[in-house]
Amino acid sequence: MNPEIIIKGSRGENRKKRSFFSQPLRVICLSFALVILVGTILLCLPISSKSREVTPLVNSLFTATSATCVTGLITYDTFTHWSRFGQIVIILLIQVGGLGLVTFSTFFTVIAGKKLGLREMQLAQESINFGSMANINKMLMGIVGTVLACEGIGALLMSTAFIPRYGVGEGIYISCFLAVSAFCNAGFDVLGRESEYISLCNYNGVPIVMYTIMALIVVGGLGFVVWKDIASYKSSKKLTLQSRVVLSMTALLILSGALFFWAYEWNNTMSGLSFGEKITAGFFQSVTCRTAGFNSIDQATLNPISKGISTMLMFIGAAPGSTGGGVKITTFSVLIMTVASVLRGREEVVMWNRRVDKSVVYKAVTIVVCAAALVLVASFIISFLLPQCAFLDIIFECTSAFATVGLSSGVTGEADTISKLILTLLMYLGRVGPVSFALSLVAGSSSRKEIMPEGKIVVG
Repeated sequence: MNPEIIIKGSRGENRKKRSFFSQPLRVICLSFALVILVGTILLCLPISSKSREVTPLVNSLFTATSATCVTGLITYDTFTHWSRFGQIVIILLIQVGGLGLVTFSTFFTVIAGKKLGLREMQLAQESINFGSMANINKMLMGIVGTVLACEGIGALLMSTAFIPRYGVGEGIYISCFLAVSAFCNAGFDVLGRESEYISLCNYNGVPIVMYTIMALIVVGGLGFVVWKDIASYKSSKKLTLQSRVVLSMTALLILSGALFFWAYEWNNTMSGLSFGEKITAGFFQSVTCRTAGFNSIDQATLNPISKGISTMLMFIGAAPGSTGGGVKITTFSVLIMTVASVLRGREEVVMWNRRVDKSVVYKAVTIVVCAAALVLVASFIISFLLPQCAFLDIIFECTSAFATVGLSSGVTGEADTISKLILTLLMYLGRVGPVSFALSLVAGSSSRKEIMPEGKIVVG
């Protein structure tokens, strides 16, 4: 056998391996899958459950995916089923999943004083959805520092309510757990000690807890690029188009959502609350639908219109480059302005006197169509598997899974193994993005550009 042939073949294989792992989108998708796998194994261990029994694989996978993809859908109450070890595994999965394994690993590389190569910088840029590789080291340090600072401040504020109630040790633990979960828009809690699956329903009358969590959800959902813009506003005196869209639409959706929930839930799920608690509950429901997953009112008994509004808010989601999910608020805005531009007879999409590139418009349409198709197909399959569940509730649950929200209308509790696996897949695709996932599969494949003859087709 010719040794030269062996060497050439080996080099070819190495080139293929390098090519396979050289695509940033592919590495990011695989990194989330790796974290989920490790989390699943850890949660399966007897030490992770309070009963010291092995947790079924499907439920461990579901929980690990929900935590890593910062969703919040659960098959067990986090406090009553999982031991302290299991709870710590979950909160670590949330923290890593919120920022991304690539961001964390790159951050520690920078801290260790090592220089980032071009590939590492490309991965970091894609992971945080940053437009440039310039000053990526500084951006990473700023992101992680901001995350830890916000979570620390949030935990400190909430500890003023939980320490008097549970003592210093447990009060700090609960506060830290909720702060990380809220900032990462995860929706996991350890308040099952009060009642299983209670979430924050007992805290509508505790403003320091509710408004701190709302603030953490909103800040976490703004996105890293918007943070940078706000931080530099004092010197630059201007905001980018993305920051303007994110900030204005976030305020509009929160306020309009709260108004709808007050209108339809004032005498329904909020009927037993005081006036101040109803105001808090309305705002909280509007904010938590932005991919957070906590709830302060019963989601299963929501008015059907409220469920529809919640589903729409969940589908829209947070900002790109944030810890939140959904199709993203900028995608929705581009789509709306595209419709507005067509109705006005404009050839181009304009936002804040700025022209939006057609490639962005095409991507926005693709994302929304793919997302809607995934949610609908999953809903149809689950409705066939779970005929006892209302179709609106199933759409609500599937949207919650895909948009990595975690609000539940009770379908997850009724789900069989196949339904849980479908919801698990939705959570994963929702976190990495269906378009990004599809591109990661075909990235690097050779495609030849061809000039096609123009064809005419009538629409509308």
